[in-house]
Order: sequence, then structure tokens, then C-alpha cells
Amino acid sequence: MILSVSRRTDIPNYYSEWFCNRIKEGFLYVRNPMNAHQISKIDLSPEIVDCIVFWTKNPVNIFGRLDELQDYKYYFQFSLTGYGKDIEPNLPDKRKQLIPTFQKLSEKIGSERVIWRYDPILLNQRYVLEYHLKAFEEIAGNLRGYTEKVVISFVDISTKTQRITNFF
Repeated sequence: MILSVSRRTDIPNYYSEWFCNRIKEGFLYVRNPMNAHQISKIDLSPEIVDCIVFWTKNPVNIFGRLDELQDYKYYFQFSLTGYGKDIEPNLPDKRKQLIPTFQKLSEKIGSERVIWRYDPILLNQRYVLEYHLKAFEEIAGNLRGYTEKVVISFVDISTKTQRITNFF
């Protein structure tokens, strides 16, 4: 089983203590987002979990707990974009904190286990293609040697995201 931690919320950043406690206990409960009455118990034993994929924009809070995961294979999907506080208001400064955090994580677990995600790419009046090209180039230069892979994607405009993107 591949354990995806997590696409719904940033568990490495906000809930690393909870997650590591669940690892110690050997299980967790997951509520189905489409059916609140459906709850599943997930076995977290190393014999069942083939790999853990952490999705995060700031893994600093799980750094001190990585040794607790020594029985597991895992890697990080680390989202790092060029957006400002208007899009990502709760993130630390990218140049001063997030890029060094990425580098530190890569040094600790290996560049092959930290995948850089420059996504989603939102195009609007402020964040034009040229902006993204410049931001991507700067971040890529800082991450050279600290990752072996980058993933990009564009915002998929749906009814739900249309309301959000119209705001910007």
C-alpha cells in the first residue's frame, strides 16, 4: 500500500506529531470526504505500507521526527512556487526559509527522495508566463543538486476554482 500523506491538508507541516503518534500506534482512521459516515481503519505497519508519500509546502515541523520513520520507505513532494503572500499568505519567506528547508531536507534524506513541485501554475494579470519563467529559473538554480525531479501543472479551472481565481 502507498500511503499518501496528504493531499487534503499539509500533515508534515501542521500535524506531524499526530502522524508520528499514529505510526507508533500502527493504525489510523480516515473519513471518506464524500461520505462523512464512512470511516476506514488503515493499518500502518511497515509490512503493509510499501511507501509513504508526503505532500507539503513546508516540512520543517517533521524534520525532528524523521528517525521515527526509519522502518518505512518514504519521499517528499515539496511544493515550492514563486507566488507572493497574496496567493500563499501563510508560508514563510521562500528565499530565506523554504529554499534552505528544501536543501536541508535533501541533504538529510537524499536528493532522489525530494521531488520539487512547481504547481499549480496560475496565470492571471499579476502572475503572467514571464513571471513564472523567471521564478522557476531562480528556484531551479537554488535547488540544483538538491532534487532529481520537478513536477509542474497548471490550474484546472472548474466551477469551484473559478470563484477562487476570479478573486485574484
